[in-house]
Amino acid sequence: MGARMAQRLVAAGRAVTVWNRTPREIPGAATASSPAEAVAGADVVVTMLSDPDAVLEVVRAALPGLRPGTTLIEMSTIGPDAVVRVRALLPAGVALVDAPVLGSVQPAAEGTLQILAGGSPEDLDRVEDVLAVFGRVRRVGGPGAGAAMKLAVMSALVPAQVMLAENLAYAAALGVDRAAYLDVLATTPLGPLVERLRPVVESGPPETRYALGLAAKDLRLATEHPGRMQTIAAAARDRLTAASAAGLADRDLTAIIGAVGGSGPGTPVLKINPPSVPPTNGRYCHAVRYGDLLFVSGQVALDENGEVVGPGDMTRQSEYVMENLGRILADQGSSYDRILHIRTFLTDMDRLPEYAAVRARHIPKDPPASTTVEVPRLFRPGLLIEVEVMAAVS
Repeated sequence: MGARMAQRLVAAGRAVTVWNRTPREIPGAATASSPAEAVAGADVVVTMLSDPDAVLEVVRAALPGLRPGTTLIEMSTIGPDAVVRVRALLPAGVALVDAPVLGSVQPAAEGTLQILAGGSPEDLDRVEDVLAVFGRVRRVGGPGAGAAMKLAVMSALVPAQVMLAENLAYAAALGVDRAAYLDVLATTPLGPLVERLRPVVESGPPETRYALGLAAKDLRLATEHPGRMQTIAAAARDRLTAASAAGLADRDLTAIIGAVGGSGPGTPVLKINPPSVPPTNGRYCHAVRYGDLLFVSGQVALDENGEVVGPGDMTRQSEYVMENLGRILADQGSSYDRILHIRTFLTDMDRLPEYAAVRARHIPKDPPASTTVEVPRLFRPGLLIEVEVMAAVS
């Protein structure tokens, strides 16, 4: 977004200096080595960053280069509280306009963004021509009003997309044809949103325009205050946060259809290594998720240093293995009672009762499909048991 907006300014004939946390060059713009160097001598400074922490960090770094008379236009989605914190950092002679945008990468390149501008009338007058380079400027109120409007709008738009993802899964469970379902929805007031999602259902998520991880961040900002009742937005936030943790943070928001809606052409194959269990040796991953199915690799009693836990102790090793399985399942929103199949390898079938007693404590009733076999040895001397599972993800 920021790069394309800088290109718009260059094309408009502005003298532009850029700085990016990941160094990159913009044709026609000077490249600074630091935020302070980038803002030195500037009449207008524009920030477009990922979250409040990033904005505050960059503004602090830019302070030595800011001079009285400069106007900072903060265009990230950070919420009104963070705008107040940015204002507190700025010298008295530096003005602040908060102007987050509606639109993604392509509108940024075309100059067709919607700019939700908040600030004093004098400050907005001063930067109106700069903002107009990016798209249509809508003045929504005083300082902080732009940031507040953006969160309010995203609190409606993002949960609507998550809701449609869940409803696609629901329709499929009822045996409803997906294409026909979308055709019917397209005739309702949801039509424009349905048309945005239709290509995802038919051929998979597109190039990232609005990252799923950023959508989760936006809803966290919108729901972080207990006094602001946002129960539906909070539920969508949790869905997106789980999808981000599962590896979809950099995918387009529309990838939530694959994460929520089961398997299909757009469903990603996610390789999962939760930090709650010891790492693998790098030659495999702890689990693979495809839609609503989770395949968990064989778990053994090895600690974070690769040492055998409880050598010769079947009960101790069984407990360790079951605990790790539980952590991996929980990481993906599943649990012991959603295991579909469990496969166990024992080096001594005579010790099955010891393992069975441990397993019964974790899976006490309605057991899943199960296979248990005896093997002459496992891959590390001292290991007595290995357990793998396939589970459903709620």
